[in-house]
Amino acid sequence: MTERSTGPDPDRTDGPRDTARPGRDRKDRDVGGRTGTDGTGAGRTDGRAGGRTADDTERTADGTADEGAPGQERSSLLVRCVRALGLLRWTSLRLRLVFVFALVALTAAVSASGIAYWLNRNTVLDRTQNSALNDFHKSLEDSTRSLPLRPHCAELQDAARQMAGGPQNYAVLLVTRGADGRQCVATTDKDLFTLKTVPQSLQTAVNEKRALDDGNRVPYHMYWQRKELHDTPYLVAGARMNGGGPTGYMLKSLATERQDLNSLAWSLGIATALALVGSALLAQAAATTVLRPVQRLGHAARQLGEGRLDTRLRVTGTDELADLSRTFNRTAERLEQRVAELSGREAASRRFVADMSHELRTPLTAITAVTEVLEEEEDSLDPMIAPAVKLVVSETRRLNDLVENLMEVTRFDAGTARLVQDDVDVADQVTACIDARAWLDAVELDAERGIVARLDPRRLDVILANLIGNALKHGGSPVRVSVRTQATPDGEDLLIRVRDHGPGIPQEVLPHVFDRFYKASASRPRSEGSGLGLSIALENAHIHGGEITAANSPEGGAVFTLRLPVGTGGAAEEGQEDGQAAQGVAQGTAQEAPKAPETPDGTAVSERAEDTAPGTGSGSGSAPGPGSDPDAGPDSGPDSGPRRKEGGDRR
Repeated sequence: MTERSTGPDPDRTDGPRDTARPGRDRKDRDVGGRTGTDGTGAGRTDGRAGGRTADDTERTADGTADEGAPGQERSSLLVRCVRALGLLRWTSLRLRLVFVFALVALTAAVSASGIAYWLNRNTVLDRTQNSALNDFHKSLEDSTRSLPLRPHCAELQDAARQMAGGPQNYAVLLVTRGADGRQCVATTDKDLFTLKTVPQSLQTAVNEKRALDDGNRVPYHMYWQRKELHDTPYLVAGARMNGGGPTGYMLKSLATERQDLNSLAWSLGIATALALVGSALLAQAAATTVLRPVQRLGHAARQLGEGRLDTRLRVTGTDELADLSRTFNRTAERLEQRVAELSGREAASRRFVADMSHELRTPLTAITAVTEVLEEEEDSLDPMIAPAVKLVVSETRRLNDLVENLMEVTRFDAGTARLVQDDVDVADQVTACIDARAWLDAVELDAERGIVARLDPRRLDVILANLIGNALKHGGSPVRVSVRTQATPDGEDLLIRVRDHGPGIPQEVLPHVFDRFYKASASRPRSEGSGLGLSIALENAHIHGGEITAANSPEGGAVFTLRLPVGTGGAAEEGQEDGQAAQGVAQGTAQEAPKAPETPDGTAVSERAEDTAPGTGSGSGSAPGPGSDPDAGPDSGPDSGPRRKEGGDRR
């Protein structure tokens, strides 16, 4: 007689499955088995017979049905986890490192724990099962050998009690035909182990007579199953004596083995959790060690971006991060050298322009005086010479304006431009600027009355003269000037918009309209402006803490918007050098300027107004005379009023 499992085993494929008990899957999990398995084969205990497969078709179909639903559930859970990970935003390199370390450690720990549990489970179950089956097989042969072929029920009961009295502590059920011809059933546990307790598939397999051949030398074999009764796992085995005799069944509890396996599972789970926590801590420490140089590098890069070109990293070691730090230091050193060279060249260029402008002022003063005399004597000159005199006068004034503009630009670049603020009625200031340049016929003013701002009136006049003059020269009449205020989170802003009705500014030119000496096309004829007017206007807005923007109106024409804060100073100190400014204004009142040439329609057009003082009517101005301070700039310039010139600055 050989033993066979009537249920599929993780390591075997033989034996039918008991399909009568729906609690079989729960039983298998409780005893540590795989989902859908009912038993583990104990192996052959008798070399006289080979293995047999009982009801393979039933087992396979049933096994597929048992394993399908849990497998699909696990797959769905895995898909949801992957999607959740895909939605996670990895905002920290440290988090990614810790997660990868923890994931690797968790995978390794779970794999090791799973393998250890599976090996221990098989070892525990196989050992207990083989021991019980071998003992049952031997006890069945020994106890029934002395029984007659058809024993009385009492004799059969004694044999059953004798078999159950062994060290394995299992219940025994014996079935045979008694002396009276009726079926006799003897059991050692009438409450738990009866013939109904034995699965029908197991009874069928045990009582099935096999044909004898080279692979099967005995007609009957031993079969076993694992099943659960009252939430307790049991091993059920049965065998029929070859050569006649009773059929025996045994029922052994696997509760102890389940408890041992559960304890093992808890131990492995705790070990896995501890391994996960330990790996996370190690990953945190490793990430800190790895990322500390990266953090220092990021901090140094931010300092370098803020202009601290002397920033360097302390380099230790020879790894990749150390090489990166050395590369950063070399880059920072070369950048510092390059910036120092460029700064030196820029400073030299500024000094050159400032010195050249300063040196040109003295001869220009003399030339201007001569041209003024020639202009006064224009009526008495030879008609053949008069056009040349007009050209000399015009170009002399233009050259004088260019020198003054260059001087103003150098002050802005050097940071020496000063802001002299006063309470200014904006509407009156705009009206005075327009009236001083005789633009009343060409400009429409829409100004709110009563707007008083803390501004530098001279610099505001420079801004307005450039914006309005530029609109008159390059735009189309009428030029509309609007003055409004706008509430902001920080207080209130002054908005002055200058709009013309010309063709507008090409889109590719808009970003460059405030650049110095910028020309939209190299083929354009030489402009009468200096090319610095809009740039100086923008700098004057910046020194107030304001801004000028250029855009095209949807209705046509260009729109320049001046935005200045109301009641606060800009980048310069308020009221600084008031005495020098007053002295400059006093000097300017002593100077006289010739009348500006007029356009054919009789409207005088301003080419530059950077050095103008607040206009209060018809003003005059000229280059500094021989007695003026050659270093006096726009803050203490010689002009007492706006200077009338030809044309505005080019766009």
